[in-house]
Amino acid sequence: MVDVAEILADVEAESTALDALVAQLPAEVWARDTPSAGWSIAHQIGHLAWTDSAVIAAATAANGDTATFDSLMQAVQSGTVTIDSAAAELAQLTPATLLEQWRDGRRRMAASLREVTEGAKLPWFGPPMSAASMATARIMETWAHGQDIVDALGATREPSERLRHIAHLAVRTRNFAFKVNNLAVPESEFRVELTGPAGEIWMWGPADASDRVAGSAEDFCLLATRRRHRDDLALTAEGSGADQWLDIVQAFAGPPGEGRRREGRRKDGRRREGRRKEGRAPSATSQGAAPSAAGPTSPTEPAEAEAAGPTI
Repeated sequence: MVDVAEILADVEAESTALDALVAQLPAEVWARDTPSAGWSIAHQIGHLAWTDSAVIAAATAANGDTATFDSLMQAVQSGTVTIDSAAAELAQLTPATLLEQWRDGRRRMAASLREVTEGAKLPWFGPPMSAASMATARIMETWAHGQDIVDALGATREPSERLRHIAHLAVRTRNFAFKVNNLAVPESEFRVELTGPAGEIWMWGPADASDRVAGSAEDFCLLATRRRHRDDLALTAEGSGADQWLDIVQAFAGPPGEGRRREGRRKDGRRREGRRKEGRAPSATSQGAAPSAAGPTSPTEPAEAEAAGPTI
């Protein structure tokens, strides 16, 4: 059985790492643009804080008190509240105030998920999710928006074992990625072998699968969260299905977004020229996907909703 407390510990570890990065920034740097069009560093943190508050409302609803989440759902469905407007409103706060709101919110969010009745589902803007799946999705989203901030600062960060949560979401949502791109879902499973930060191999799918994906876990997560173009990552695919999947893979619900431009050189220094075939779906690591694909009404099917989690 999945231990929600263990996942929440990783949520806090991921949040703490990002917190340490932004907490030392001068106030004026919080206004710096990130790769997500129209979003500053303050927007990114504001979005995380807003989503944490939505999770608290959903957890409360899962335990029977639906009033707050119902009100939030109505506001979103009517357009009174949007992902962009919520982030923009919080971005107007001073960095110190926004930081404290984010810290307080994530503490209350973790406590609310721990209190969800076993077996209960949290309502969401797509299909409902378990507390464990919601917690896992919070790691994914925190890491992805953290990447936007890292990129805006021209910084780097060391990959952690927490990447496995994100990779797992992406593997579980393979079928959703095909469906959201209006493509036929492959009938057979794929083999995925990713190299974790410590050199260990993380594996999913049957060992004898003909379609296979391999590479670093960090690269796979960058691709699955739409933070890099496929051609700039050292990932390999064997089989037409696996190759197609790497063009569309995503660990979040909603449309894939417009995509980041190709830089033209992989992390291993090799150029990737001539790989793409005419008619293949373009790779899209989200340039504006954080705000534009974050629409909370994104459709996921019930069987895949827990894996897809909240949109980013």
